[in-house]
Amino acid sequence: MKGNRGKGTKPELEVRRMLREAGYPGYRLHWKKAPGHPDIAYPGRRVAIFVHGCFWHRCPKCNPPLPRSNQGYWSRKFELNQDRDARKVAALEAAGWRVLVVWECYLKDSNAELPAAVLIALETARGESGAQS
Repeated sequence: MKGNRGKGTKPELEVRRMLREAGYPGYRLHWKKAPGHPDIAYPGRRVAIFVHGCFWHRCPKCNPPLPRSNQGYWSRKFELNQDRDARKVAALEAAGWRVLVVWECYLKDSNAELPAAVLIALETARGESGAQS
């Protein structure tokens, strides 16, 4: 499993490209000052984006099957992954961050655009941070 990347994955690069094209540069990658180290963070807007792979994070839409061998190990591993994801989201929300999850399967469509929820959160946060200045 050493070959499986945690950073710089294809879906993550795609989301970053979409964010830049939509006019939202200035994000931080795996920002260590944010609880849970989100994949993409906008500290000034307090918006965190996680880009989840469907297999490792168990996408509810795709519902990928468990590997056939050593199912006890894999079910435990996936359960721990989901627990860790929930803890990260809870820590960020408790610190006042808006948390969004983009699933890998959403990006596989050749005409995929940023989910509306991401754009709305970024635009709303822009207005809120502008009002505080």
